[in-house]
Amino acid sequence: MTLADAPVITAALEVRDLEVAYVVRGVDREVLRGVSFSIAPGEAYGLVGESGCGKSTTAYAAVRYLPDNGKILSGSIHVAGDDVIGMNAEQLRRFRATEASMVYQDPGASLNPSLRVGRQITECFTLLGQSKDEARRSSIAALARVRIAAPESVMDRYPFQLSGGMQQRVVIAMALACNPKLLVLDEPTTGLDATVEAEVLDLVRALRSESDAAILFIAHNLGVIRSMCDRVGVMYAGKIVEEGPSQAVFDDPKHPYTVGLLRSLPRHGIRKTDRALATIPGTLPLIGSALPTCVFVDRCPLASDVCRTEVPPVVQIGPAGDRYTRCHHADRIDDLEVESVTVDIAMLAASEHNPDVLELSHVSKTFRQRGNSIPALVDVDFTLAEGETLGIVGESGSGKSTLARTMLGIETLDQGGDMALDGAHLQGSTSQRSASEKRSMQMVFQNPDSALNRSWSVRRILVRCVTKLTGLKGEEANTRVEQLAAHLRLTPRHLDLKPRQLSGGLKQRVAIARAFAGDPRIVVCDEPTSALDVSVQAAILNLLADLQVEKRTSYLLITHDMGVVRYLADRIAVMYLGRIQEIGLTDDVFNGPHHPYTEALLSSVPSVDGEATLRIRLDGEIPTPANPPSGCVFHPRCPRAIEGVCEVTEPPLLEVAPGHSIRCHIPIEELRILQAK
Repeated sequence: MTLADAPVITAALEVRDLEVAYVVRGVDREVLRGVSFSIAPGEAYGLVGESGCGKSTTAYAAVRYLPDNGKILSGSIHVAGDDVIGMNAEQLRRFRATEASMVYQDPGASLNPSLRVGRQITECFTLLGQSKDEARRSSIAALARVRIAAPESVMDRYPFQLSGGMQQRVVIAMALACNPKLLVLDEPTTGLDATVEAEVLDLVRALRSESDAAILFIAHNLGVIRSMCDRVGVMYAGKIVEEGPSQAVFDDPKHPYTVGLLRSLPRHGIRKTDRALATIPGTLPLIGSALPTCVFVDRCPLASDVCRTEVPPVVQIGPAGDRYTRCHHADRIDDLEVESVTVDIAMLAASEHNPDVLELSHVSKTFRQRGNSIPALVDVDFTLAEGETLGIVGESGSGKSTLARTMLGIETLDQGGDMALDGAHLQGSTSQRSASEKRSMQMVFQNPDSALNRSWSVRRILVRCVTKLTGLKGEEANTRVEQLAAHLRLTPRHLDLKPRQLSGGLKQRVAIARAFAGDPRIVVCDEPTSALDVSVQAAILNLLADLQVEKRTSYLLITHDMGVVRYLADRIAVMYLGRIQEIGLTDDVFNGPHHPYTEALLSSVPSVDGEATLRIRLDGEIPTPANPPSGCVFHPRCPRAIEGVCEVTEPPLLEVAPGHSIRCHIPIEELRILQAK
């Protein structure tokens, strides 16, 4: 058969010269500016870029799911050869039911909390014409297909009775009910633990090979995109500025924006004591801004006069013809210097040189539920030094948030435990603590939207905090707020805006400013960057490091992101089922030998550098604290469990090196040999 006789493969999704606008106050505000790409059947294509660059709008346009004020100005969208833009209402309904599916970021918001899982998933099959009995059989098979054990039992549960990973699997099962030609995944793993994220990604890989569906994958996590996608498109201000095979784009970027994104990541084991993270100066242009030439020109370090007067050409890269960049200076990309901001390492000295601010001794927390005792924390001991960051990692349900709430006095610790602040006994309940003790410990939450009053201005929010924490009023309070804002890189204009008028990064700065309003000794940071773009994340991490140098503040950092915890934390504690399984200096915990649970967590993290790591799979989920396993609580999932030992006796937390302790029956030298293989 000659090349001319070869069958032509129709793209599963083909987008050409797509222009989309949102109508705001009667004016078309352009969002997508000539977007073009295609995805072959069985191929995974990733879209990356900052929030507001048009990724989700592209996905919604592909399935004609734009909001009421969304408007396709020009271009074409074809799914398996069918013209999506030209479909009428009935054709569009049938298209969404049988050819395209979408999985969103928050599975909890995608499921009806008042309906059992079985009713929701069977509805997908009954809408496809199956009888009630057929739909139930298909639903059970669909849940089994997404690796859910005991699917009949899950059918009878409500969504809130499932973990985040289980909820996401249910949503994926529903999305795959129609065997779609196109599957759109919009940040499907952002809120998941590293191990659960790895399981969901493994599931998507397996289902992709089984169904031959094309996948449009949107994510902030560039490591996820590299591990999942064959090709990637880098978006900025509604335009794809670089496209090519994922490995080639991430290993050898050819657009200044791609370079900026990759340099914003804490990579290659970089620590805060090495240098500050590189950031992309400025912000995305506002929606609808006139961008007649290069969309990145105002933030580009290579920008010249030609960038402001001429549209950048599409530059093909390499002989294969599968890569391109939109840049006048593609030949100068290698001239971009890595931003290097030095940090006063003496100011970030190791914790043993600093006095302890907080000490927890035998801290436990037991909840009562329906007459049952549920131990959420079990005999936790650690100290936190002045100016130190202690990272807390572990899967959801391991006790991280309960630990933070107990430290803050929101939850009262059990009898027999003790907390000390600056050497003095600290009452377990907030209501029993003095004003200075309350001021000494503050918190930065994961989601600034839910933590800030949307109807108040930033100034009013901060003035109220300053007044409550310091007693300052009137002009003195206002002066303190302006000083605080200056430290957090917030301008006077930002103070007069409401949180809903700010970007995600600016809102998180306001949340951090509020936490620092009373000059706290300790700040608990609960996933402070998980919802942020990599460039904004870098700015927030730099800010936290700068404040730590200046204020000598101690941080308790709770995060799922191993790159973030490695960059910012001086020490790391690994928690499982309410117990500390390992604690030590960051380099010791990462470099090993480490606890088998730590080993599994680290092996689950996808790397943007494509580093080959043998994934250690953990069977099942964290057991319920109400009925913990006998012996070592990790032994039912541990791939290195010693039969006859681990299920009988709980190991103590033993120091295996100065400042490094592990709770495991396996001797440290044997762990070293096992983990070196």
